[in-house]
Amino acid sequence: MYYLYILKCADRSLYTGICVDLAKRLWQHNSSALGAKYTRARRPVKLIYSRRFRNRSTASRAEAGIKSLSRAQKLALIKAH
Repeated sequence: MYYLYILKCADRSLYTGICVDLAKRLWQHNSSALGAKYTRARRPVKLIYSRRFRNRSTASRAEAGIKSLSRAQKLALIKAH
């Protein structure tokens, strides 16, 4: 199982990623050197959207689609969820 997630950073920016263990990855983004370089500079981060996928391929395609959206479109997606 893979998770697609969107985080809201302390500077109000949005970060999108995929992972296998959502709780562990959120902890890494907030507390560990293993978090993404982008989020390490913008802590704390808050999980605002997640969706499960059966495989990495599908999750990666969905991630690419979300990353191509504007901020307004991402916020609309989150609100609709």
